[in-house]
Amino acid sequence: MNDTLLIALYAFLGAAATGLVGAGVLRLSRRRSLTISLAVVAAVGVFAMLAGTMAVAQAMFLSSHDLSVVTTVVAMAAVVSLATALLLGRWVVARSRELAVATRSFGDGGDFTAPAVPATAELDALSRELAATSARLAESRERERALESSRRELVAWISHDLRTPLAGLRAMSEALEDGVAADPDRYLKQMRTEVERLNGMVGDLFELSRIHAGTLPLSPARISLYDLVGDALAGVDPLAREYGVRLVGDGVEPLPVEVDGKEMSRVLGNLLVNAIRRTPTDGTVAVSAERSPDGVVLSVTDGCGGIPEEDLARVFDTGWRGTDARTPPAGAGLGLAIVRGIVEAHQGRATVRNIPGGCRFEVTLPAAM
Repeated sequence: MNDTLLIALYAFLGAAATGLVGAGVLRLSRRRSLTISLAVVAAVGVFAMLAGTMAVAQAMFLSSHDLSVVTTVVAMAAVVSLATALLLGRWVVARSRELAVATRSFGDGGDFTAPAVPATAELDALSRELAATSARLAESRERERALESSRRELVAWISHDLRTPLAGLRAMSEALEDGVAADPDRYLKQMRTEVERLNGMVGDLFELSRIHAGTLPLSPARISLYDLVGDALAGVDPLAREYGVRLVGDGVEPLPVEVDGKEMSRVLGNLLVNAIRRTPTDGTVAVSAERSPDGVVLSVTDGCGGIPEEDLARVFDTGWRGTDARTPPAGAGLGLAIVRGIVEAHQGRATVRNIPGGCRFEVTLPAAM
């Protein structure tokens, strides 16, 4: 074997022994600071070279003078390498601590703000991910607050709307029981009306619970919007006559859609009842259906005078009834929430916007193929 191969072999054995020791030290210090790990890595590189040199010198391939020169060079390299490793480690650790402090804002309900001083590419990528997560958490907290507010309003409205008819039913039943009712038939008719109203409210609550639970059963079938709108208009015609409101359905195209007829009739019924109740006498409620790039748009236009801009985003929230909806006929604020739930279950969307003199509710549904 020639001298070069022997020198390489001795150098490798000496460096390998140092590398094994360094690996053991790194394993023992894996839970320590990154500064220590970087210092160990730098030390392994320097001492591996020194160990290889010493092995070659012991094998008599290196003179004492050359060994002294190499040792001095290695010592200087060790000083510079360890100093550089310590400085780099302290800098990375400082950036990591700044990132940890910024991350604690998650627990305090705040937003994440990345450290101003640039960090390594990995820490910078982590900062971006944390910022994105912070934005998603902020949106989630906002939705949670909105849902909690909506839930409180719903409980308040339901409590109010249940208390009133229940108190009336109790009073009328006591009057009939005591025989002091002047007109028993009128009392019985009124009691039936209140019971039907309560039954409708309970039905709305049950429907909304199924929507929120994602268990709303749908039986899609191909039907024409013309027939769907015609049946809905016929159903609300008595209410429109009572309120003195004109119903217009001339702008309905016979477009096919793949929907659950029963549920979509409920959507149209809720929108029409809502529009009729808020349109003044001699006003007009118009229904139209037309094709659009997104599918089929079914709209209901009323003459309510418009909705305040700050309330437009809450119209479809559970329990919302507007600032002027303070009486039981306005319902429990479930109708429009049910509309949105049913439409979204059909992969559509429900929106509202103000127009001159009123507002326009639009339901966009996928067109039938």
